[in-house]
Parts: sequence; C-alpha cells; structure tokens
Amino acid sequence: MFEFLFGITNAIAEATGTDAAAVTEAAAATGEELAEMNPVAALLTSFLPLILMGVVFYFFLIRPQRKKDKKVKEMLAALKPGDRVTTIGGIYGTIMSIKDETITLAIGSQRTEMVVTRWAIRQVEEVTVENDGEILA
Repeated sequence: MFEFLFGITNAIAEATGTDAAAVTEAAAATGEELAEMNPVAALLTSFLPLILMGVVFYFFLIRPQRKKDKKVKEMLAALKPGDRVTTIGGIYGTIMSIKDETITLAIGSQRTEMVVTRWAIRQVEEVTVENDGEILA
C-alpha cells in the first residue's frame, strides 16, 4: 500500500531496469532470504551485537578505569617531601624523603621513620606542614 503512495517500487524498478513486481518481491523478503541474497549483510547483522558490546564495555569500564589510573599516576609523580599522605594500609604520615620508588615517612608525634614503596601511597591529605602538630580527627 505504501509502495504505491510513495512510488518507491516504481523508482527502484526504473533505476535498476527491472519490473516493479520483482522489486516488490525483493522488498518483502524475510531476514533469512535477505541474508542469502547479501552475505555482507548477514555478517554485519551477526557481528553488530558484538561490536556494540565492545563499545559499551569501552565507555563504561575501560575508559573510566584509564582516567582513574592516570590520576593516580599523576598524584604519585607529584609527591614531594612535606606532603601529608595516607598509605593503602591506613597509616598517616609526612613524607621526609623520596628515592626512586621508596618513600620515607615520619609517623606520629615522635616522628618515627617508616619506609614504603611509592605505589603504597593512597592519597595526599589536604593538611599542610604548618598544621602538622595538630591532632587529626
């Protein structure tokens, strides 16, 4: 019915040089018949869900994790003596010195020294060195 309203069948028939009945039969073909007619379309329809899943995984899992890793790497590269940090074990301390991949922390009021690796630092606290004598809550 709609083919006659819009003249699509006749336009396709004129463009390909076939009769309108053959074009109508081709347009009414089911998905299986269409797949038999065009193997590229069959491959595309079978791989399209896999491609879409890959795109979804990239935008919802891989990309945010890369951003997070980049922030952590930048934070670890910007460490300097005097920074108040928290280790992955929950220990609060002040960086005394940094040598390659090891960091010496001063911990507690007695300034006990502790050596940890750089990757063991979870975050840099917003407390400055001037406030180091205050008790942290």
